[in-house]
Amino acid sequence: MKTNYHTHATRCMHATGSDEDYVRSAIKGGFQVLGFSDHTPWKYRTDYVADMRMLPAELPGYVESLRALREKYSDQITIKIGLECEYFPDYIPWLKGQIEEYRLDYVIFGNHHYHTDEKFPYFGHHTDSRDMLDLYEESAVEGMESGLFSCLAHPDLFMRSYPKWDHHCTTISRHICRAAARLNIHLEYNIGYVAYNEAHGLTTYPRPEFWHIAANEGCTAIIGMDAHDNKDLETPVYYERAVQELKELKIKTTETLNLGIRF
Repeated sequence: MKTNYHTHATRCMHATGSDEDYVRSAIKGGFQVLGFSDHTPWKYRTDYVADMRMLPAELPGYVESLRALREKYSDQITIKIGLECEYFPDYIPWLKGQIEEYRLDYVIFGNHHYHTDEKFPYFGHHTDSRDMLDLYEESAVEGMESGLFSCLAHPDLFMRSYPKWDHHCTTISRHICRAAARLNIHLEYNIGYVAYNEAHGLTTYPRPEFWHIAANEGCTAIIGMDAHDNKDLETPVYYERAVQELKELKIKTTETLNLGIRF
């Protein structure tokens, strides 16, 4: 079954295409399940306004739009409604309330910032030291242990900015993978950055060294498109390549996500 649970929408201010465009493209691309997981809003206690996520006031419209599309296209594709969320300890009670109020189908864990983006930088741009790697590991494990999340999105995100793979990368990756296996949290084999990698001669994520560790530690992988343009869902080459790469790793795979264990 061809599924994708990592899909963004224009409310995050860095994606292209309407909600319905993504549904139509997913059908054209042969997906049986399309999960929307746009960047969660946070009801901050400060006056901070993020530039890469919807506002809390936009969440009802997001859910309403996707419910309408789920009904409209019910005979062609299954639509799941979720969010991509960080682990921000001070704001988790508010998040749990939103998950319950809007009856979300699942939540994926995008470990982008340490505890809050109000004062901590984005791991994908600033993990250039061992201290930042350690913070990435700490927040990844804490978030998985919260029981909120169905999977850890792009678990090797730190390689977008860390200079080169070294022993410290191996150590934190092993800790993250062991925690994921212990907690039965899936790891997302994120292919949203592959085209950029190829165009620029990079190997950020999926990072082969990380995924060899994940396979050896008994983790379960799920492919995620991380679509920010509806046309991403119409291009089969990267998805098909990911299927083959996971087979070669001999890692367990799944095509399904459900709500975390604490709900």
